[in-house]
Amino acid sequence: MVIEQEWAILLARIQFAFTVSFHFLFPAFSIGLASYLAVLEGLWLKTGKGVYANLYRYWLKIFAVVFAMGVVSGIVMSYQFGTNWSVFSDKAGPIIGPLMAYEVLTAFFLEAGFLGVMLFGINKVGRKLHFVATLAVAIGTFISAFWILSVNSWMQTPVGYEIAANGQFLPGDSWWTIVFNPSFPYRLVHTLLAAYLTTAFIVGAVGAWHLLKDRANEGARKMFSMAMWMAAIVAPLQIVAGDFHGLNTLEHQPAKVMAMEGHYQSHPDGAPLILFGIPNSAKERVDYAVQIPKASSLILKHDLNAPLAGLDTIAEEDRPPVGIVFWAFRIMVGIGFAMLGIGVWSLFARWRGRLYDWPLLHRFALLMGPSGLVAVLAGWVVTEVGRQPFTVYGLLRTADSASPLDAPAVAASLVAFVVVYFAVFGTGIWYLLRLMKKPPQAHEPALEDAPIRSAGITPAPAVLEGEPA
Repeated sequence: MVIEQEWAILLARIQFAFTVSFHFLFPAFSIGLASYLAVLEGLWLKTGKGVYANLYRYWLKIFAVVFAMGVVSGIVMSYQFGTNWSVFSDKAGPIIGPLMAYEVLTAFFLEAGFLGVMLFGINKVGRKLHFVATLAVAIGTFISAFWILSVNSWMQTPVGYEIAANGQFLPGDSWWTIVFNPSFPYRLVHTLLAAYLTTAFIVGAVGAWHLLKDRANEGARKMFSMAMWMAAIVAPLQIVAGDFHGLNTLEHQPAKVMAMEGHYQSHPDGAPLILFGIPNSAKERVDYAVQIPKASSLILKHDLNAPLAGLDTIAEEDRPPVGIVFWAFRIMVGIGFAMLGIGVWSLFARWRGRLYDWPLLHRFALLMGPSGLVAVLAGWVVTEVGRQPFTVYGLLRTADSASPLDAPAVAASLVAFVVVYFAVFGTGIWYLLRLMKKPPQAHEPALEDAPIRSAGITPAPAVLEGEPA
């Protein structure tokens, strides 16, 4: 019976990981893409250059598909709180529920109110009103990320709660303490920068693809240039933000950092930075380790000889799975430095006047297209697996959070999710790639074919073609 319960919990965790991984890909792209669209439309209104209007319409079609898949996958994922994790929902619901409701009341309502105007009103309303709609959707994606990350951060660093007699977590004197919990500001900045980089490298890859085919394509040149500026500016900021986030994690979730670093043993005189190796939890060591002596103490404590505690100070039943966290962290960091490298390379190419005619740079940018998506998934694995064996860190164990379901029932639903997700979202991703394969046109068509005046001031025909009025 105990073994069957363990299997049921494991399958429920795999199911949630599978669905949230699919879901996370789309907001990670749509958050940055919504802001990119706002920048494009703002530049068009300011400069009157048709290239910005054409790029706006080109990426608006892609945004519509990405946004739709993000909403659908998010709704499906949320049902699992009631089906597979009902005990967690019961105990943490008084805190998690209102925060999720705030997301609906703010972000969803804002996006729902302006999304239709943004997608289908470009030829039907005035230019300023349409720009307001684009800004509203972009702000809505930020607000959505704000509340979701606040929820997740509270689960990582729970504060401001009281525990009732029935075991429920109840809010204390101030909701602001819960919302702005200790890890939330760092996680918000780190995640938003990751979303912007994800979008930048997808946009850059699309631009590079079309530059390899036609270096004279104005739209491809502009999108590649903007993407490389974002990579050059934001990648170093992300590395700094990640360092601050890591220091915050060391303070509040030391076991997670120990797993990230592969520190099974404590180091009283300075801990090494293990670059690569094979974690061996059975023997509590990292086999074949390639390491830099005392560098971990320098990074985490800014002192070569600073002592660092290891997993030997943590009870075995409270340790996260080291192997998964160890390698996911290295994937995330490795991609981050690769992004920085592309950004620096692009600055050199720009200085040399070869940004648009350096095929090797374009091929590497194309190769890095999905890197942001891989990095955010690796970061999510570090965050969530590193929190184990707890759902609410240090307070509520994952084993005590699951619904009383039989393993075959969870397995059946997991198989159904895998089949449906790969069929539906696989088709959606194929369609996105098909849209990206087409080069931006000189007069990019809007989502609707025949403009129908509904409100506001209908732009002149020249504006509809992406030219200044």
